[in-house]
Amino acid sequence: MDSVRVAALQMVSSSRVDQNLEAASRLIAEAADRGAELALLPEVFATLEGLSPLNEVAEIDAMLGQSTPTPLQDFLSEQAAIHKLILIGGTIPLLSRPDGSVLDDGRVRASSLVFDANGKQIGRYDKIHLFDVSIDDAQSQYSESRSYEAGSELSLIKTGRLELGLSVCYDLRFAELYARLAALGAQLITVPAAFTALTGAAHWEPLLRARAIENQCFILAAGQGGRHSETRETWGHSMIISPWGEILDSCDFGEGIAIADINLDEITDIRKRMPIAAQRRLK
Repeated sequence: MDSVRVAALQMVSSSRVDQNLEAASRLIAEAADRGAELALLPEVFATLEGLSPLNEVAEIDAMLGQSTPTPLQDFLSEQAAIHKLILIGGTIPLLSRPDGSVLDDGRVRASSLVFDANGKQIGRYDKIHLFDVSIDDAQSQYSESRSYEAGSELSLIKTGRLELGLSVCYDLRFAELYARLAALGAQLITVPAAFTALTGAAHWEPLLRARAIENQCFILAAGQGGRHSETRETWGHSMIISPWGEILDSCDFGEGIAIADINLDEITDIRKRMPIAAQRRLK
């Protein structure tokens, strides 16, 4: 059996970056102790938008080779190397685009970075769909486009024997993104998120299971899960879902870890017995 043990790390991030990094390091260490070969942090794990000024902690992508401080990227690299696992850093705020240009309008990119077990950055995805909505909760209005510039490129990364597709939070509502990742060969798609409590209760699990079922791949979803301020509460319920739509493990609220062995042979078997991709008529 060709299996990989993966972990979704659930947090309740605060306005304190140091406290958030301490919590993240504790969860990464626990996941590694439990045999995880790949771990996913939630969206905005180090600094939650609205609680911390993003520009104060935003960084230039270290891959560009500029001599600027990169404490968040250093943290992710060091944690991956220390624990000898693949680490997907939820999202961190980056000031630079993938082409090397730097944002100059006060916004940042919500970037999901991947580090291998040696601490080398091997991938990046910038959140494409931004959460600009009105909902009936205490915060009421969410306008991510005021703080973030949207990305435009898909990201599929080969990590050893695993083809890894990247997405972030609100992307989950756009099925075409996942279909394109699956068509490129994704076996596991990551979903770091900070779903609101209201929308999460209604839509989080159904959307995650749908994306797994329709694309016949594993989904690894790590969320923020708890109360962050008087107006900000997130849903949590991090989970790992099989290509058949089964929940292999999950959390509830608060800090926690969902961990499971994903059998890559299951993808081949399901796609052979039910060849959805080959039968698709509308593209």
